[in-house]
Amino acid sequence: MFRAGRRYSHLVHDDGCGCANRDLQRRSSYLSDYSRRNFLAGIGSVAVAGMAPRVGIAQTAQRPPKTLLRQVRLFDGKSDALQNGVQVLVEADRIVAIDPANNPAPEDAMIISCDDRVLMPGMIDAHWHAIYAAVPLQVLMTGDPGIIFAASTAEAERTLLRGFTTIRDLGGPVFTFKQAIDSGIIPGPRIFPSGAMITTSGGHGDLRMPFEIPPRDGQLSLSEMMGSAAIVDDVGGLKRRVREQLLQAASQVKIVGGGGVSSPRSPLDMTTFSEEEIRAAVDVAKDWNTYVTVHAYAPNTVQRALAAGVACIEHAHLMDEETARMFSDKNIWLSTQPFLSIEDAASQTGVGAERAAQIFVGTPKIYGYAKKYGIKTAWGSDLLFSPELAPRQNIMFTHLSNWYTNAEALRMATSGNASLLTLSNLRTPYLGSLGVIEKGAFADMLVWDGNPLDDLKLIDTPEKNLKVVMKDGRIFKNTL
Repeated sequence: MFRAGRRYSHLVHDDGCGCANRDLQRRSSYLSDYSRRNFLAGIGSVAVAGMAPRVGIAQTAQRPPKTLLRQVRLFDGKSDALQNGVQVLVEADRIVAIDPANNPAPEDAMIISCDDRVLMPGMIDAHWHAIYAAVPLQVLMTGDPGIIFAASTAEAERTLLRGFTTIRDLGGPVFTFKQAIDSGIIPGPRIFPSGAMITTSGGHGDLRMPFEIPPRDGQLSLSEMMGSAAIVDDVGGLKRRVREQLLQAASQVKIVGGGGVSSPRSPLDMTTFSEEEIRAAVDVAKDWNTYVTVHAYAPNTVQRALAAGVACIEHAHLMDEETARMFSDKNIWLSTQPFLSIEDAASQTGVGAERAAQIFVGTPKIYGYAKKYGIKTAWGSDLLFSPELAPRQNIMFTHLSNWYTNAEALRMATSGNASLLTLSNLRTPYLGSLGVIEKGAFADMLVWDGNPLDDLKLIDTPEKNLKVVMKDGRIFKNTL
């Protein structure tokens, strides 16, 4: 996980008499009274507030019985070119017809005249964190569910209005949040949840304070109580944590294979789980008819995960050519992010900034390998812990133009990422086609003022160029 976080030493003030330690102990005692269930229940107050009608709020939109998007130029998520002179009919949450624009409109349909603007599938972000994307780390460390879920609720709507109708969540207490979105209480994208990311002691995601080490009487750390991480050091514990995420309706499971950018004590070169342990997690996921994806940067870390039979690797920015060939030989998915400069990780300081610099150097190499060896590659943004960085989600997507044609990039963020989502198999939370505009697919669609096949950069400014956002047949934005 590439986290735009910062070290948290600034959270502690020591007056020289041990008061800092006592303050932390009191906070620890307070947080111990929180169960993970109580933390997640914090969404309740936010959800109730979200039900209050407000002018222009997305969740107040009603789904018309039928909606006709008339006179569009269609990018269907799979083609290289647009289909001109088309209209698309939506009934309930599905696309039911794609016809010539001169066909008569159904009498009971709401008509949106698009005047030859481009219609495309809603975009899919394959590596997002719905709860933590816009919550600063110092706020997160307070453990206050009210402010955390208030910020996450606002960001979920902004994510949707940027054109991302589906996200794969790669770590966080998102299960209840997903339910609130799916039930229409709050607006936001579809979520394929992983739940807590599973790591070892000292691995990326182990953000325990010094007073939490070692755990006493089985007491969970703050991050474990919140459901953002699960720390295990044996095969039995690993299997249990995998099953716990699946029990809560995870669509896939994420385990941490090595170090990370923003975990200050977990260097990028380290490796966590053994091949045997990773294989045990893979076997449990297979028993549940889904898959494991592994966070890994260094070549040896990636190779160990590939040898253990995982279906997908996250990041891999430091991999070498031998590792790239292994991806191709085993036909494994690579889910990675085009981090190019400090602007993409502006919150990093100290050791985090040093590690981020390694990622920036690795980014062009990894995309070169992906193209050379035909690696199945998914796009994700992985922006985290920053309300300033989260709006760069669209820019992180258009970075793909450094290596791909506009059509290739658009396919990656629509039908390509949708293919990755099918690895969830029987654990998929949504039974229907995503990332395409075709009969029977979910009615998740965008209308752009301009042609992204000609100019991908227009997607950088959705507040200006994105005119219609439809998800599940509901209109969340319409400025036509």
